[in-house]
Amino acid sequence: MNQFFHSVTLDKDKCMGCTNCIKRCPTEAIRVRGGKARIISERCIDCGECIRVCPHHAKKAKSDSLDMIQNFKYKIALPAPTLYGQFNHLDDIDIVLSGLKKMGFDEVFEVARSAELVSEVTRKLMQAGKLEKPVISSACPAVVRLIRVRFPDLCSHVLQLNSPMETAARLAKREAMKKTGLPRSQIGAFFITPCPAKVTAIKMPISCKKSEVDGAIAISEIFAKLAAEMEGLKSVEPLAHSGIIGVGWASSGGESSALLNDKYLAADGIENVIRVLEELEDEKIRELDFIELNACSGGCVGGVLCVENAYVAKARLQRLRRYLPVSQNHIDGKMPSGMEWQKNLLFAPVLKLSDDMDEALRMMADIDKIRGELPGLDCGSCGAPTCRALAEDIVRGFAKKNQCIFIMREEIKNVADALSSMGTFPSQNDEEDKKR
Repeated sequence: MNQFFHSVTLDKDKCMGCTNCIKRCPTEAIRVRGGKARIISERCIDCGECIRVCPHHAKKAKSDSLDMIQNFKYKIALPAPTLYGQFNHLDDIDIVLSGLKKMGFDEVFEVARSAELVSEVTRKLMQAGKLEKPVISSACPAVVRLIRVRFPDLCSHVLQLNSPMETAARLAKREAMKKTGLPRSQIGAFFITPCPAKVTAIKMPISCKKSEVDGAIAISEIFAKLAAEMEGLKSVEPLAHSGIIGVGWASSGGESSALLNDKYLAADGIENVIRVLEELEDEKIRELDFIELNACSGGCVGGVLCVENAYVAKARLQRLRRYLPVSQNHIDGKMPSGMEWQKNLLFAPVLKLSDDMDEALRMMADIDKIRGELPGLDCGSCGAPTCRALAEDIVRGFAKKNQCIFIMREEIKNVADALSSMGTFPSQNDEEDKKR
């Protein structure tokens, strides 16, 4: 809990101190102090909402450079199905995959292939009654981290299967080792990512000790070069091995529909996700078997590292899926090794006030008291997202009450009245009398 990696970073030179980001952060991980935003590292879940809403482009996502692939003798590209929706008039996935090989990759392993395997394993586990219902998808790492810090009672409901990205890397490396005879250390697997949360999931995984993915390259970084390579193709290799189910994971509802079970809910957009999780925690949602949640609007097609509008990309994928079979990947017998989590999902108490219960209760009482003294407008002018967040910051010693502009205005008025009573400064009433 002492060290955190975050793909979402802040450029203080570009930050203008506006409050757009603090109002959108789902874990209240951002404050504006001294005219600049500050990200509270332990609270950030790398959902990318601050990147999406910052008008000054002060928030950005770290990802790996394409040059990183040169560190490995055998290079594997792991394209997310979202990538296909970035290109207009695409009717053959092989064009994209062949373009990736021309860019310097030795092999391409579609993440959509492993998505079909994850769907089948999930379906079999649910049919066997081995999962606690409702099952919450673990595909979106931002949602998993949100549950981990804000909804501890729901941790046991999260599907403990590795994401298609992680599963693809493991399967791709096994195939490459058999094909080339090279050791695992000389084989690099690189995910073509639509969002910063996936980058964090690689650098600081929750489900395992170390990710088999060696790097994450943003779709926005390689898009122009890939498009140029695709236009210059003289021949197209038959590389695609995925179907409607796998490609459908790119947009909201794709994972759920693959389970062939109509007792599901699919929600996208971080505010909608939080609303669903709150109702789950309050046990208002009982009749569902599976819940698919995506932090980005529209699903992964809405990731901040994409180049195309989420709904345009979704429409393109719907057209592309018409040319595909239902599924091309199936489990023969038992589940392939490496698909299950190595660690259980545990609550990360980053929001708790104190390790000492008595101290925490005292601090909660102080927060409620201060909160009652604040105006309750949640305007964000103080640099905190809500009045309660400011009250918490005051109790923790990170802020002062007069950072609220309404309290500061009242203090200034009191000072002005005190000075006027000494005859050294005209009061507001004196100025009004003169105007009359």
